Amino acid sequence: MPEKLIFDKSYSGRRGVTLPTEGFADRPAEKYIPKAHLRHTPLALPEVSENELMRHYTRLSEENYGVDNGFYPLGSCTMKYNPKINEDVARLPGFAEIHPLQAEETVQGALALLYDLEQMLAEVSGMAAVSLQPVAGAQGEMVGMLIARAYHQASGRQRHTVLIPDSAHGTNPASAHLAGYTIQTVKSNQDGIIDLEDLARLVNEETAALMLTNPNTLGLFERQIGEAAKIVHDAGALLYFDGANMNALLGLTRPGDMGFDIVHFNLHKTFSTPHGGGGPGAGPVGVGPALIPYLPAPIVTKNKDGYRLDHKRPQSIGRVHGFYGNFGILVRAYTYIRRLGAPGLSAISKSTIINANYLKKRLGEDYAIPMNRPCMHEFILSAKKFRDKGIHAWDIAKRLIDYGFYPPTVNFPLIIEEALMIEAPESEAKETLDDFAEAMHQIRLEIDSDPELLKSAPQTRKVGRMNEVQAARKLNVRYATNTLKEKNENL
Repeated sequence: MPEKLIFDKSYSGRRGVTLPTEGFADRPAEKYIPKAHLRHTPLALPEVSENELMRHYTRLSEENYGVDNGFYPLGSCTMKYNPKINEDVARLPGFAEIHPLQAEETVQGALALLYDLEQMLAEVSGMAAVSLQPVAGAQGEMVGMLIARAYHQASGRQRHTVLIPDSAHGTNPASAHLAGYTIQTVKSNQDGIIDLEDLARLVNEETAALMLTNPNTLGLFERQIGEAAKIVHDAGALLYFDGANMNALLGLTRPGDMGFDIVHFNLHKTFSTPHGGGGPGAGPVGVGPALIPYLPAPIVTKNKDGYRLDHKRPQSIGRVHGFYGNFGILVRAYTYIRRLGAPGLSAISKSTIINANYLKKRLGEDYAIPMNRPCMHEFILSAKKFRDKGIHAWDIAKRLIDYGFYPPTVNFPLIIEEALMIEAPESEAKETLDDFAEAMHQIRLEIDSDPELLKSAPQTRKVGRMNEVQAARKLNVRYATNTLKEKNENL
């Protein structure tokens, strides 16, 4: 029997909680809240018992899929286990119960943690200094571009364009555009890496930066990174590192050693902080020596008297978030790094590279692999050859749901037709990878024996195949409010 919406269970006057009334009669809301901020009509919330409310949210939680439930083969968005010790440390009273407006001398431990985390990330990336202020990878990108703009302006150079490979993440052009730049696309060559000839053709005195992901979104290391860096730097431009795929580099190589001038980190991908889901995140930015003056203010400094926040930075691009970033997320990243140490961080990248290549080898028996050479942390399959049967990449992804797996990234990067982008992070065991490979094998057999099965997948879940085009074009966020309103009017 289909489950009713919580709004369908609502009954006027029913309450899940009873608030005390004694002593509140002479304390009307109008006395404490400005009239302009008071509602004139009640919120259209469902009216249910505490028992129904508890069951509702318990059922919803059981429907969720997360890293504690199963494997996320989600390419370019590393989804790995979040160690629970990170959560325990972030909840320690000395971290969880402090306030950002406290005097600096009362939060020296917190400032010491931030300072040490900056130094750790600088060491891992080969950068000279790091700001922890940005609160998302995409904001880190934008901050990096604002730093590039401030640097060029201070140097008396008028730069108007940013170069971005055709395999880049979509946030790259968006971030550069928000910083005021025009975007030019650099082609990939037949090996799936940046085309140096096209790069050299595009670079000129108008170029502010090249935004590059390494390894790129095909999971391939940019083997010509030294030559690309020289082309960019000879033109007076900067080289920007998109850190989304840094999970493949820890302890093996560093962006700074490759010639990058600016780096952003996705702490939720590489350093195992929560993915947010719209909640708090962190996207620190690291820079080379020449760009330190332009980092967001304040920065954490250390002297003989302890730690403090330095606000007096005349060339800074300014504050990009309230206070000093999302502190609780930064505590989690710090804990992860300290728990593993240098040998542990290096082991992460080695393990994720081994996992990805093992899974690629197994899936290559059933699916086409463009640019089939050893990969880093992720790889690309193509479903192009199944088009004659009416099967697309998204059909395979949706059928995987029936096998209990979260779908991989589909149709990205855009330079690969019918792409399935798969990552196997270091926290996944060989047995899990084998189960996933077997599911993909069974789906491959179904493509030949019963392709209609894939076209109607998923079939084993409470919600079947959605009309995603209609959902995007005819978004209806008022259903719940209208349903409750109609129900109340009929009582």
